[in-house]
Amino acid sequence: LLVAHLTHFTQSIAVTMMGAVERHEPYALPLADEAQEAHGNHHGSIEEEDHLRDDSDHGGGGRHHHHKENRNWASSSRILRLCASTQSSSSSLDSSVPVPVDAELQQQRQRDSLLALEDENGEPIYATVIEPFRIKTVEPLYTYTRKQRKEFLRDADYNLFKLSSENVTLDFLTDSGTGAMSANQWGAMMIGDESYAGSPSFVRFEQAVKHLFPFKHVLPTHQGRAAEKVLFSALGGKGRVVPNNTHFDTTRAHVEASGAEALDLIVTFESTSQKHPFKGNMDVDALRSLLEGPRGKDVPCVMLTVTNNSAGGQPVSLENMKLVSELAHAHGKPLIMDACRFAENAFFIQRREPGQRDRSIEDIVRDMASLCDGMTMSAKKDGLANIGGWLAINDDKLAASCREQLILTEGYTTYGGLAGRDLDAIAVGLQEVVQEPYLEYRIRTIDYFGKALIARGIPCVEPLGGHAIYLDASRMLPSMPREQLPGHSVACALYVEGGIRACEIGTLMFGGAAKNELVRMAIPRRMYTQSHVDYAIEVCERVAALARRGSLPGYKIVEQPPSLRHFSAKLRPFTL
Repeated sequence: LLVAHLTHFTQSIAVTMMGAVERHEPYALPLADEAQEAHGNHHGSIEEEDHLRDDSDHGGGGRHHHHKENRNWASSSRILRLCASTQSSSSSLDSSVPVPVDAELQQQRQRDSLLALEDENGEPIYATVIEPFRIKTVEPLYTYTRKQRKEFLRDADYNLFKLSSENVTLDFLTDSGTGAMSANQWGAMMIGDESYAGSPSFVRFEQAVKHLFPFKHVLPTHQGRAAEKVLFSALGGKGRVVPNNTHFDTTRAHVEASGAEALDLIVTFESTSQKHPFKGNMDVDALRSLLEGPRGKDVPCVMLTVTNNSAGGQPVSLENMKLVSELAHAHGKPLIMDACRFAENAFFIQRREPGQRDRSIEDIVRDMASLCDGMTMSAKKDGLANIGGWLAINDDKLAASCREQLILTEGYTTYGGLAGRDLDAIAVGLQEVVQEPYLEYRIRTIDYFGKALIARGIPCVEPLGGHAIYLDASRMLPSMPREQLPGHSVACALYVEGGIRACEIGTLMFGGAAKNELVRMAIPRRMYTQSHVDYAIEVCERVAALARRGSLPGYKIVEQPPSLRHFSAKLRPFTL
């Protein structure tokens, strides 16, 4: 009996540790000649990175803890090999047969070798990256039957935005304002000053923004789309064209509402699964053709969205930002950054771009800002707040025009539609979002989720991005025409089968401008645990099986508004 328990214990360690290594495998795409083939002539190539090299290979420079991290990954590989050998040797033993003493000693040594992994400073080495927080307050999740969820969806006109959140089990509709704030943020809200003008809360907010983004003028707004509204009230207009790597829905809507054209100039790839470290990059050659062509005079500004949400949460390289900045400024055009997920983008630059690995996230963020003349920001994303945003610009004349519009639509310039307590929450959030343990956990969560889906044959946008998983609905439902909204079909199935609310990013959202049929599962920050993700993986696997069977209906729009139709359209399923 004792031998049986020991054998089971050994197997349990092996399975657990192997799972940990698999769950948290570092980004290793692509290397050597594969990298060269993947990059082609696109800007922002990635150099080969060997996580197993020792300090001498790094030239002896840089921050010490990065070398320590490389050693941790090398040790993780040793864990994987040790676990494999442990599982192989232990599984070959029959617990019903007496185990020789030598075999018992061998098993004990194998277990001890797993427990004895340490770095040169005597620190234990663990492969698992844990959530860098403790849960202090909880709220219930509601579960319903499949029949009930079908009724909820029907009553919501088959529009997932119209569902009551109480009827949703896992809400992956958006990561905007849906995350959990920290104890420090809640504490900061208690000292919020609600003065109409000159609030010290605004001073703390402005200092936190300028610490990362040293723009001359900072105008608070109640959220990112309000900053877009203010900006394009000044820069937009009939006959103008605004280039971007990819406009997201509200950005496009505000550009077009002003009478201007929203033009996407993203680097194109053969498929959503084609691997490149910076698939969010702007096509510099296309931008040059626009600025040097007859419509160049109609461009009021150039925009860059980081990370590129509509393209699968893909990052933009620092090299690409420099090229875009140089080109825009050579033609006298200001560069405006849509910086909603600036910290995640900086993390990808640090981990994927040559020469950036030993730099801090804060330094990379400041470099990004130094290339731009202004920014729009939703603090509901990488501000780690539930509400808020801002517009920041350097040009005095443009700032004066925007300030006038801000007072007219949002409020006075030291509160901009926000309570003082919200300004303080954002100020603390900007300090927390650039902390590397948080970003490591954040990106690894998406990595774990996405790799599990890919391993099950479920098509996703690759490489995996920073804030969400993007299912490729056109590959899941290859025979469904775009007019029947395959992305929406998959999104509805995720809800019906498992209570997961996701967001279609395709023909329903963008109409004829849609380049892909995607389903975004955006993970709220600091909100869900690994077991929630494991459940979501199971639901996705079930939906993928139904898609292969041809059991998912297409949808048609029966009523829609003139713009941003995905928020309020009424839909009906086609009969299978």
